[in-house]
This record gives sequence, structure tokens and C-alpha cells, in this order.
Amino acid sequence: MAKIADYVRSEADEYRQGAERPLGGYAVAMTVFAGLVGVAGAVTALRGTSARRIAPYDVLLMTVGTQKLTRLVAKDAVTSPLRMPFTRYQDTGGPAEVMEEVREQGQLRHAVGELVSCPFCLAVWVATGFSIGFLFAPRLTRVVASTLTAVAGSDYLQLVYAYLQRAAEEN
Repeated sequence: MAKIADYVRSEADEYRQGAERPLGGYAVAMTVFAGLVGVAGAVTALRGTSARRIAPYDVLLMTVGTQKLTRLVAKDAVTSPLRMPFTRYQDTGGPAEVMEEVREQGQLRHAVGELVSCPFCLAVWVATGFSIGFLFAPRLTRVVASTLTAVAGSDYLQLVYAYLQRAAEEN
């Protein structure tokens, strides 16, 4: 067992090439994700819900809902308290968004900080949650995804309105 641990440490050091990379934290995050998906898969198989299919319309709702929820969690100023243990405030970002820096202390803290402050990283978790939701609670999941889709549409309309307003004032 000690030889395996030494080998893994050696490979990790070679991979890092002197950079600080929280590989242990990433491994924990992947293990948690795989465990949650595994449990959901087992429950799905036991309940016989595996034959359910997600309709194309629901995939569209899930796509836009995933985009909006990941931006809310990862960038929204109001959700900063959720990210606070893992990030530090840097500056304002886009409309109602903040830019944050991941805390370096602790591999797990750093890995979670990267996850919760990156909409691209978080999207896998959110989309998986929506997929599981469509298997076990499709009506509720559809309502949540629809609400987030409406908010995303509203955001885009607000941005278009602001752009048009600026354009009109410049003329």
C-alpha cells in the first residue's frame, strides 16, 4: 500500500510541475460526484424509472436553466455568502456579478472554491441534478427549470434594453 501511495504522490508531483494544484481536493470532489450519481442510478434501477426519457423540450429547459443557475451560484453578488468560505472578493464583474479569487489554503477548500466560482465547472453538477430531477420529480423539476429559463430570458432582455437605451442616448 505504501508503494502505491508513493507512486501516486510521485505522479502527482510530476503532473504539477511545481505549480500548486489541489489534486487531492479534485479527487474528493470527483468521488462525491460519482457517489451521488451512483446512488441515483441504483435508486433509479430499483424503482424502475430508468425507462423514462427526457423530452427535447425538457432538455432545452434544462440547458437554459443550467446556464442561469450556474451563473447565480458562481457569480451573483447575492450568493456571495455561499462562496465566502472558498473564495475572496476581488471586484465587481458583469451586471449584478462579482469577480472572486479562489482561496489557496487546503486542497479541498481550493477545489470547492474552483467549483463554486466557475459556471463552466458547476454546470456538470447542475445539469446532473436536473437530469436526476427529471427522473424522480419531473413536474417540480420542470417548474424550477422553467423559472430559471424565464429569469435567463429576462436577463438577456434587460441587457438588450440597456444596449438600446445607450444607443438611443448617443444619437
